[in-house]
Amino acid sequence: MKAKLKTETNTTFRKEDDFRAYEQMVLIRRFEERAGQMYGQGLIAGFCHLYIGQEAVVVGMQMAIEKGDQVITAYRDHGHMLALGVEPNIVMAELTGRASGISAGKGGSMHMFSPELGFYGGHGIVGAQVSIGTGLAFANRYRGNDRVCLTYFGDGASNQGQVYESFNMAKIWNLPVVYVIENNRYGMGTSIERASATTDLSQRGASFNIPGEQVDAMDVRAVYEAGKRAVDRARAGEGPFILEMLTYRYRGHSMSDPAKYRSRDEVQKMKTENDPIDRVMARLLNDWKVSPDDLKEIDRRIRATVVDAVEFATVSPEPATAELYTDVYA
Repeated sequence: MKAKLKTETNTTFRKEDDFRAYEQMVLIRRFEERAGQMYGQGLIAGFCHLYIGQEAVVVGMQMAIEKGDQVITAYRDHGHMLALGVEPNIVMAELTGRASGISAGKGGSMHMFSPELGFYGGHGIVGAQVSIGTGLAFANRYRGNDRVCLTYFGDGASNQGQVYESFNMAKIWNLPVVYVIENNRYGMGTSIERASATTDLSQRGASFNIPGEQVDAMDVRAVYEAGKRAVDRARAGEGPFILEMLTYRYRGHSMSDPAKYRSRDEVQKMKTENDPIDRVMARLLNDWKVSPDDLKEIDRRIRATVVDAVEFATVSPEPATAELYTDVYA
């Protein structure tokens, strides 16, 4: 069960797939950049965790699943919402606490939900979503459908006890769940080498006989191909699988984190040599002979979309005071 880092990809991606991946990743990047600005202006309050640098993970995995499959993640969830196809207006409205937000302005950055699209959060408690995602997979098995649940968590959460309880149950019942560990190298402000006795997180399921694989998650094609294999395996009844996504976040853990625990050179090296958007751009320009002007037009259109989302959010009303007493209990 020794993991292998998948660095080579095949040619299953078509031109339209690279275009789709590029557009979605650019949308997440531009949206998150603007969210960071709005936080600095005081228009977004509370916690705010940006997804900048990790875009290839959620975009590649979303391309690997089918309608009806489920997704659940932690508090770094803006990118997940956008990759699912939720309108940027609705996501930005939620970030700014407006009634038109996806959670009616009461969830904020960390607690967005869209069950109709198969998205079950957005969870603020570290590792709590792993048990819930395993429960979603159990429900699929109990109902006898062929749905698969993607359960995301980070390298910091990988040391939580409920993660291993979930692994055990998932293997006992051979549940259709793919555990996606977004290893961005730092759990809050502590490097994985200082916080984890073993740093090959793809092997964390070894004692439960759950196989795993490390993936170059700065490459959307590698993410898609590894994700497709794991999802197809789970859908076929072969049980849980662990994908360790080797990724990187460019910003701090949250907007209040100055990220002084790593050097500027380290961050700049990753941006220069491994940026996930630049990789797809290079393929579009070199392999598919796309015009640079076409890519500039995509970026221009997406920037306009984000500006519209900001305007929509800032003019939308806040929830009424009476909303404090609604949705408290199911």
